[in-house]
Amino acid sequence: MKEVPLIHEMTAEEQRLARMLKALGNPVRFRIMQFLAHRQACITGDIVEFTTLAQSTVSQHLKVLREAGLIEGEIEGPATCYCIHPEGIRFLKEQIARWLPDCCSSEAERPPVDCC
Repeated sequence: MKEVPLIHEMTAEEQRLARMLKALGNPVRFRIMQFLAHRQACITGDIVEFTTLAQSTVSQHLKVLREAGLIEGEIEGPATCYCIHPEGIRFLKEQIARWLPDCCSSEAERPPVDCC
C-alpha cells in the first residue's frame, strides 16, 4: 500500500484560502473587515480613526487585506475609499463550506466517533 504524504502541494484555491485566513488572523485586520462590512465603504481616514493606529500602519493592514482579495479600494481625490470585495468574500464562504464538509454536522447525520 502506497503511503500518502501528510503535506502535499497546495492547489491555487487552497493557497488563496490560506492567504485570506492568514490576513483575517490578525486582530486589527479582523476588526477592519468587521468595520467595512458594517459601513459598506470607507475612506482610509475613517479606518484610521476607528483603529486609532497611525496612517502608515493602517495602510499596511489594508494592503494585506487587498492582496488577500478581501477588500478593494478606489482612489477618490486625495484619499482611497475601501470596501469589501464581494467576489473574494463569496470565494471565502464557499471554500470554508467545502473545506471540512464532514466535520461538525448535526449529531443525527453522523455516526458516533471516539475522539479525545
